[in-house]
Amino acid sequence: MSPLHVHRFGPRTGPVVLALHGVTGHGRRWADLAERFLPDVRIVAPDLRGHGRSTSLPPWNFETIVQDLVELLAEETDEPVVLVAHSFGGACALHLVHNHPQLARNLVLLDPAIALDPTRLHEIAMSTLASQDYDDVEQARMDKLHTGWGDVAPELLQAELDEHLMPTANGRVGWRMSLPAINSYWGQLARHYVLPPQQLPTVLVQAMKVDPPFVTPEFREALTTHMGPNLTVHEWDCDHMVAQALPERTAELIRTVL
Repeated sequence: MSPLHVHRFGPRTGPVVLALHGVTGHGRRWADLAERFLPDVRIVAPDLRGHGRSTSLPPWNFETIVQDLVELLAEETDEPVVLVAHSFGGACALHLVHNHPQLARNLVLLDPAIALDPTRLHEIAMSTLASQDYDDVEQARMDKLHTGWGDVAPELLQAELDEHLMPTANGRVGWRMSLPAINSYWGQLARHYVLPPQQLPTVLVQAMKVDPPFVTPEFREALTTHMGPNLTVHEWDCDHMVAQALPERTAELIRTVL
């Protein structure tokens, strides 16, 4: 049985879209996209290990996340799925299809983060340790606005705070996640990239306001060379939270691969 807490949207039967969130996130981040723009689509959105309401037990690495997802998909469907993944979720998705190509029929990568500069990741990890909680909700809101959420609608940011922020033991507030797991995952993002099977139709969306980019030139070039005509690339004028900043456009893109 999968150890993951799962958010489900749309019909309970039919083809599955497996939606994977980014590091520090949770599966309910897909709620607005699913409920407003894809209500007829069966979307399965887990809290990845160490996030949300899922188990926080180690090991915290791509291999364990892949095994969690393999177990989840075995419970959900016998058919290959459409895989939609954001940021760290994109790296997880790449490891999943690299090792289990039979599980996916289409791959949509929304500003995926993989094979990033170790120095940058060390700085992010140290910042996570230094700022692991907040005085109050408003301080958390301002942090989000300055870290990729600036072009997300205020009501979606409020929904994020309502779902994902919780009181801490020291009387402050923090995200519903395991700090040891999160910092381990920052390290995982320094690992070399893996590529999807050449025959898997793949869509890459790069958020062009992200600087320095999470989609590195090296990864994009390798993916382009490897995939050939099975890769479609879009450059969108948004920050990192692609599905929240441009939900209607993201939904339209997903519909093209259903």
